[in-house]
Amino acid sequence: MQRIYLDHNATTPVHPAVADTMAAALREEFGNPSSVHHFGQRAKAVVDQARSTVAALIGADPSEVVFTSGGTESDNFAIRGTAEARERTGRRRLIASAIEHEAVLNTLKPLATRGWETTLLPVGETGIVSPDDLRAALRDDTTLVSVMHANNEIGTIQPIAELARVARARGALFHTDAVQSAGKIPIDVRTLGVDLLSISAHKFYGPKGVGAIWIRRGLRLLPILTGGKHERNRRAGTENVAGIVGMGTAAEIARARMADEHARVAALRDRLEEGILRAVPGTVVNGARTPRVPNTTNISFDRIEAESLLIALDLDGIAVSTGSACSSGTLEPSHVLKAMGFPPHRTQNSIRFSLGIGNTEADVDRVIAVLPGIVEKLRSLTRTPVRA
Repeated sequence: MQRIYLDHNATTPVHPAVADTMAAALREEFGNPSSVHHFGQRAKAVVDQARSTVAALIGADPSEVVFTSGGTESDNFAIRGTAEARERTGRRRLIASAIEHEAVLNTLKPLATRGWETTLLPVGETGIVSPDDLRAALRDDTTLVSVMHANNEIGTIQPIAELARVARARGALFHTDAVQSAGKIPIDVRTLGVDLLSISAHKFYGPKGVGAIWIRRGLRLLPILTGGKHERNRRAGTENVAGIVGMGTAAEIARARMADEHARVAALRDRLEEGILRAVPGTVVNGARTPRVPNTTNISFDRIEAESLLIALDLDGIAVSTGSACSSGTLEPSHVLKAMGFPPHRTQNSIRFSLGIGNTEADVDRVIAVLPGIVEKLRSLTRTPVRA
């Protein structure tokens, strides 16, 4: 059976060139980057080269890039590190959007038990945060606003530059989780005007277990990992040299191919989306269709449980998801779709299709060909009419 992978927002396959550079690093660059001898300095050199390449992907200075274990740690560092560094200032209020990744939402919760006031901004059916809503929510005691650049479930791109201007006008710092946008669309931290930005290698064909946080020069965060003086005293622990080298290679490839791959994948996404909407009644796209990252569509299938459709597609060799992989295995409806104000049936009948570098028109056409029959079979198990 030919298998089709349409779950690139969960993770991407490691690019062959990335695997090659990682294998070479594992064999040859085994030194500790903190060691002053020859082997240590060789390891430090390849880490610094990767830091420069990752910085170039987001328009940053290499000295502002701190390597982490991934997007979750980067988000934690941004929020906890800022909160603890500014705790004594009296600015004890945090704001995020209601559709953030769990790495943000579940980091806010324990801070709330420590006396931090947290506010979640609404999004409505478009999935877009309104700058006016942020402006109304801001107070002089707000220390940090965190709004993701692109949503992992529906793909919508937030107006980060405008939101950051609004926040900083009231003296609040601004963090954006760019895990789902880095490598897919151009990012320039200066143009966005943010203070902190999180990325993860395995979302753009790099290895799992490595990511980075960009920290604007001059901004003080308290480390969440303490120990040695690694990463300029910002993140203790011996660096994952091979993983970092792989992330650097993935960033270089993404930057070189971004424009061409953006157009190609967006065309495939649109072909898939229009084909499904045309061939399957009772379907609708969730969230604004523009601006979105080029590879993502989230579609509701009326009168079907998403988990059942996911399993049926997998049995036919097609891998999709019902949303964030970090929330899979639960019976809870999508918190993203719920925050958008959709009724319960729609929050539990939606499938995310996220395309990537290996997908072709043939893949898309096969999905469009087999999906109507699968949907019809699942719907035949119920008697409820399809909603218009």
